[in-house]
Amino acid sequence: MNNTISISYGLKALQALSEEVKNKNYSSIFILVDSNTHGYCLERFNEIANIKATGILTMKAGEENKNLSTCEQLWNELSEKGADRNSVLINLGGGVVTDLGGFVACTFKRGIDFYNIPTTLLSMVDASVGGKTGIDLGALKNQIGIIREPQGVIVESGWLQTLPNEELRSGFAEMLKHGLIANPSYWKTLQSLDLLSAETLEDFIQPSIAEKTKVVLEDPNEKGLRKILNFGHTLGHAIESYFLTHPDKPRLLHGEAIAIGMVLEAYLSTVCCALNLGEANEIKTTFDKFYPKQEISLADQKAILELLRHDKKNKAGRINFVLLSAIGTPQIDVEVPQDLFATAFEFYKSA
Repeated sequence: MNNTISISYGLKALQALSEEVKNKNYSSIFILVDSNTHGYCLERFNEIANIKATGILTMKAGEENKNLSTCEQLWNELSEKGADRNSVLINLGGGVVTDLGGFVACTFKRGIDFYNIPTTLLSMVDASVGGKTGIDLGALKNQIGIIREPQGVIVESGWLQTLPNEELRSGFAEMLKHGLIANPSYWKTLQSLDLLSAETLEDFIQPSIAEKTKVVLEDPNEKGLRKILNFGHTLGHAIESYFLTHPDKPRLLHGEAIAIGMVLEAYLSTVCCALNLGEANEIKTTFDKFYPKQEISLADQKAILELLRHDKKNKAGRINFVLLSAIGTPQIDVEVPQDLFATAFEFYKSA
């Protein structure tokens, strides 16, 4: 099992991939893309990396396709195209592609090698790093998966030029989270940005990855410290799942839902972990600046809280949160009384 984290940066790292793959003598090379990266990224990848692939595998884009039937389709394609235990899968795409592609690789023939080439900001600073692979089970996020590091992650900021603003915003939420849980000065720097663009954000990709890898290396299997990376995710994942499956709700990207989760959990932190209310308001004001407010009714709240019962961090029926006692000081495994949730949503809604 590969427990090291191999991350390289820039065009040269992409160009070097063909040599690395050649040196490993893989019997066959497959590239996984989704319907977006097939159109926007595959041609550029082929030009830069110059890898002679045995086959291109394509899945439908979107979180709603991060499921077992997509895996089955890809396992069948690998099998039909002659993949064996010495094959390699290169995942070219955002978080859905790297999560699902990693899981497909980890389970095909009991595990083949894979590489992640993240093409969205979210997958660069979060999804492709840290070895978490997985798929959703119905509306429930990331219920099935394996933690195993890829052979390498290659981060090339040129892909950001292909992204719409909401995708940049989605990745930016995880970067803000890295500041909130580990580095107050980094939080202040990101907070002061006025414009989210590929140019303004690319300088912060490596610092964000550094914050995450520091945590992952200390606790690869999420027994303790790594749990801090879940700040905003307990409520955020439930919100993401609810909006994804509700016919009348707008589709929220992962980071957009996590942004709401961080505001809610900042309020819970004031009650459960003595976070200064001024800091909670600072967190709320920052997310209000970058993220449009979503309408969440009392009926929505009830359905969202029902989804919380299935969160992976729960133990013996208790819903566990990561909260803050101060910006930069997280607390893990905090149980939150359910009667606080309504007030947290009021805090989110307030001007």
